[in-house]
Amino acid sequence: MTSLKNQAIYTALNGDWEKAITLNKTLVKDNPNDIDALNRLAFAFSILGKTKDAKITYKRVLGIDALNPLALRNLKKISGDKESKGSIKKDSTSINVSNAFLEEPGKTKVIEVINIAQPAIINKLRTGQSLSLSVKRFKIFLLAGSKQYVGMLPDNIGTRLIKFIKAGNLYEAFVKSASNYHLIVFIKETKRSSHLKDQPSFISGAEKTLEFNKRVKSRQKDRTEKEEKDYDEEDDES
Repeated sequence: MTSLKNQAIYTALNGDWEKAITLNKTLVKDNPNDIDALNRLAFAFSILGKTKDAKITYKRVLGIDALNPLALRNLKKISGDKESKGSIKKDSTSINVSNAFLEEPGKTKVIEVINIAQPAIINKLRTGQSLSLSVKRFKIFLLAGSKQYVGMLPDNIGTRLIKFIKAGNLYEAFVKSASNYHLIVFIKETKRSSHLKDQPSFISGAEKTLEFNKRVKSRQKDRTEKEEKDYDEEDDES
């Protein structure tokens, strides 16, 4: 069941809303009181413009937990949006979530944010919402709206991106999912400096291992060559 839950979360992160509906329906069928699955299901309905189904599902959540903040907020948003014709209202800080999170090797990365803000702030974020990147004290902070702090990138990623930003690279960040104590963002390289044309912004686990192995082999080669040189010098002296 945990695997199915992870799949349901992953499909939402990647904007595969039809599959997200199918997987979350399965989870709800197995456990009708699974609030997380119901909220994911309702949100997927709303993204696809299935407002009636979204409202019914959010009301199911409230039938289980009358004070559930996610269901209350999104149900109010759907009910009060007269312009969107059955879908969640978009604004200038949002992107088309159905195809926005297309991954490009080396240019994009899904990242779990650390040191995130209080749930009251995180729960206001929307999937697809644009976030600002602010570099301070060798760290990259994520800001929403009018410079509202929401969290920061892990040091290993932040340190690498700061070097690339200083060299001329540009990046965009968007919310992929946000709930209470978890914030996942999608970072995209939008411009690569000519000085970094052959250097990817993000390295996969396999590439990191390959890069590490290359460095180890290089050091071993240098050490072997040095030992051979020292041996030849000693041989010449004798």
